[in-house]
Amino acid sequence: MIILGIETSCDETAASIIDGRGNNIKVLSNVVSSQIEIHQKYGGVVPEVAAREHILNILPVINDALEKANAENSNNFFCQKNQLTNKKNPSNPLYQGGKKIDAIAVTIGPGLITSLIIGTETAKTLAYQWKIPIIGVNHIEGHIYANWISSINKIESQKFIKSKSYKVKSQIKFPALVLTVSGGHTMLILMKKHGQYQTIGETFDDAAGEAFDKAAQLLGIGYPGGPAIAIEAARVKSQKLKTKSICLPRPMLNKKNFDFSFSGLKTALLYAIQKEKNLKEKTPEYCEEFQQAVIDVLITKTIKAAQKLNCKTIMLSGGVSANKELRSQLDVIVKTKLIDTKLIIPELEYCTDNAAMIATAGYFHAKRKDFTPWQKIKANCNKDF
Repeated sequence: MIILGIETSCDETAASIIDGRGNNIKVLSNVVSSQIEIHQKYGGVVPEVAAREHILNILPVINDALEKANAENSNNFFCQKNQLTNKKNPSNPLYQGGKKIDAIAVTIGPGLITSLIIGTETAKTLAYQWKIPIIGVNHIEGHIYANWISSINKIESQKFIKSKSYKVKSQIKFPALVLTVSGGHTMLILMKKHGQYQTIGETFDDAAGEAFDKAAQLLGIGYPGGPAIAIEAARVKSQKLKTKSICLPRPMLNKKNFDFSFSGLKTALLYAIQKEKNLKEKTPEYCEEFQQAVIDVLITKTIKAAQKLNCKTIMLSGGVSANKELRSQLDVIVKTKLIDTKLIIPELEYCTDNAAMIATAGYFHAKRKDFTPWQKIKANCNKDF
């Protein structure tokens, strides 16, 4: 089943084409146009600016995804340059042995409403023009399904890409626990089967990614905050700078629930640096301590939840899942404390916002014939998961 995915929830314009068979996903193309450089000077995403960039980028990005699928796939997909605006082209430009795109998956929320509208209206137009089904995908669910793209180990992955049999078995077993960590969300989700989710913990205030952005702003090290803090924190180990004089709290670490709170950690950092006389030299140490405080809370809550719920798989998702320390430390602790539990972590290119994850989530909806008439697809910036 061939799915075109479209993602415009924030400041990335993305399109992807995937081919799904069974529980396995083959990414034929994955194109992302980022706006980070545009928004860096503002210290965050400006919704109106993001929406205008989406308008400029959406059709070229979809065209690029179609062309790359043709170029990289041995089955010779048919597509032409600028086919979305060329009236002489067929109603659906992508075929595999005479078979067209089966469905379009698009992010409908949560996210920035003006950004979401660009993606949803484009998807609705294409679904109407091509006369194919459309699937509205929750952005958080999309991040979860990034794990299905990466659930094939690297050795088998190369065989899978070249193979026509698609017989690689997914490593993900239910019940699965998903730690979703991004700029807008920090949640623990119990996934009992495809399409069945239960939120067992979430943040009371700031999401972890938001806390990283605010901490980086306080420290004056740039945007986006997560990567900036990670770079500074890495200097501590490389230059052996760490001292024991900096100690930040681990909010709600010992609470019996699985909820999070990072606003107090941010405030503690503010108070600490206000008293600091040598902030420039100690910035790496503050970054290392702040990052470790967030990681300690995330991992502790995740392990407790997985133990209590007897989860067979733990999955990491969201933009903050690209953090190398979080990935490596979680891997070590799962192997130590949860021997019978499999840890699945998305490849870096699928951690941040992309359309391959949206297309993959859409594929599993399509398998259940869970479609929505194009007339009823609507963007919803506050859509619950």
